[in-house]
Amino acid sequence: MKTAWVFPGQGSQVLGMGVDLLEIASAKATFDRATEILGWSIVDICQNDEVKLANTRYTQPCLYVMECILVDLLQHRLQPDVVAGHSLGEYVALYAAGAFDFETGLQLVKRRAELMDLASEGGMTALIGFDRAQLESAIADTKGVVLANDNSSAQAVISGTAAGIAAVVSQIKVKRAIPLNVSGAFHSPMMATAAAEFGKLLALIVFNNAKIPVLSNVAPTPTTNGDELKERLNQQITGSVRWREISLQLPELGIQQAIEVGPGKVLGGLIKRTCEGISVVQIGTRSELESIVPG
Repeated sequence: MKTAWVFPGQGSQVLGMGVDLLEIASAKATFDRATEILGWSIVDICQNDEVKLANTRYTQPCLYVMECILVDLLQHRLQPDVVAGHSLGEYVALYAAGAFDFETGLQLVKRRAELMDLASEGGMTALIGFDRAQLESAIADTKGVVLANDNSSAQAVISGTAAGIAAVVSQIKVKRAIPLNVSGAFHSPMMATAAAEFGKLLALIVFNNAKIPVLSNVAPTPTTNGDELKERLNQQITGSVRWREISLQLPELGIQQAIEVGPGKVLGGLIKRTCEGISVVQIGTRSELESIVPG
């Protein structure tokens, strides 16, 4: 059965995530290595500090480390045919595909999280239940707002100035418009300064050619070319997350099963609503890992 592994991003975190993996020696070693790199404990925050876990600076490294541990445990049992991650999750997808090692990815995620946490301009609003043509027209006619996350035909996130977001929402019929609790206008041109700073670190890193094709947020077509994957990642902080198109690629690639590796069930739900005939499996805990893939 051809399988895709997909990795959730910020917003999927939950207090207690990853704690049940501590009894596994290799997982504990990875948590300890992360503490050395970060200067703070992933485990302490995931166990005890819901406020910090919701802070971008901490959320992104916590998710990266927890999902990478699950990748390591899964790869002893299964191999995916393609990988993809939503926003922050793309870093885990690149790790799973062998584009860089765990330490390199964590250094990138740490810097990304710090820069995004410092963003103070604009915001993001999730839209549920809308007419796509109407939404696209409203965005085209409005300054300072972009489609940041194209998640499914019925769910999207717009990003930009408060005035731009308000103008778009006022022009369309939408079932629900939900302002997101984020520090800035992620995945928009308003993140250009953060992207430029992040690019300084990224420029120093050599990406390996991937062992598994990766579907990137800004270019949802499969590639294993390391230079191409690096350039796609370089565009990601200001670029849109094209998850709907990633989902539509899966049946085109013959994928029959998607395994969501990480907390929550958001990506699996989006794939189900976008693609018929693809089964979805969730692996976010040790018990889910062992019940689905014994041994």
